[in-house]
Amino acid sequence: MIQQQLRGTGVAIVTPFTEKGDVDYDALEKIIRHVIDGGIDYIVSLGTTGETPTLSATEKVDLIRFTFEKAAGQVPVVVGIGDYNTRDVMKRLETCPLDDAIAVLSVAPYYNKPSQEGLFQHYKAIASASPKPIILYNVPARTGRNMSAETTLRLAREVENIVAVKEASGDMAQCMQIIKNKPDDFVVVSGDDNLALAQVACGMEGLISVGANFLTRDISAMIKAALDNRFEEARALQYKLLDAFELMFAENNPAGIKAFLAEAGLCKNEFRLPVVPVSPALQQRIREWLKGYE
Repeated sequence: MIQQQLRGTGVAIVTPFTEKGDVDYDALEKIIRHVIDGGIDYIVSLGTTGETPTLSATEKVDLIRFTFEKAAGQVPVVVGIGDYNTRDVMKRLETCPLDDAIAVLSVAPYYNKPSQEGLFQHYKAIASASPKPIILYNVPARTGRNMSAETTLRLAREVENIVAVKEASGDMAQCMQIIKNKPDDFVVVSGDDNLALAQVACGMEGLISVGANFLTRDISAMIKAALDNRFEEARALQYKLLDAFELMFAENNPAGIKAFLAEAGLCKNEFRLPVVPVSPALQQRIREWLKGYE
């Protein structure tokens, strides 16, 4: 069941803020409605795109419950719970309201740069504490440490409660090693919007997307077409969106995607430090791209 639920396009949803810096729940409801109407397959709440390091523990719980409520009966929800302190992750897995989640997406420990054995033991420990299946999240550009194909495969084979990986290393050879050697019931999804088409062609089963916060319909259609082996249609969508992906990640995520969302009136261009809005020059380039897109 979980394998089917993770197939397709998930969206790592942003956390909108007001000018005063509070969570903007009206905007979040608008974005949730936008992505559901756009054909998203599932929502990821509290991913790194949601600026989770700047959210309080209370805000995180409130955001989880709000997302469950607004997505209920429409699309499944995955909850992001990860940190560089294994004990803290285990505690949060035991105390967060996860009854309505289908899985937990857990980013690899960042800053302390553990060895491959440290990564294995971290995930083994949190999987033992989790009431829900664990999705590994390898994003070395953010964490400072790549989780090797060997470590991912070892976790997939040896830890029963680990069911998938969001692979965002950008290393196609590593991705193919995981796809080639994984257990049949282990799901590999892309974490790179711009590479997702190529990675699905290699055997990945979908994408957890940043761009789908706004470009939901086209990204969902691109992934569906690729999964159905309709690659001519998928390629047309890839090249339609390629410049947008470049703009989206040119300076910072989620500053890029929020710039798109703000232009569309879906949320305010507000952040919590240390994240700031994109530069005026990049904002203008985004505005110009949107004129052609619309």
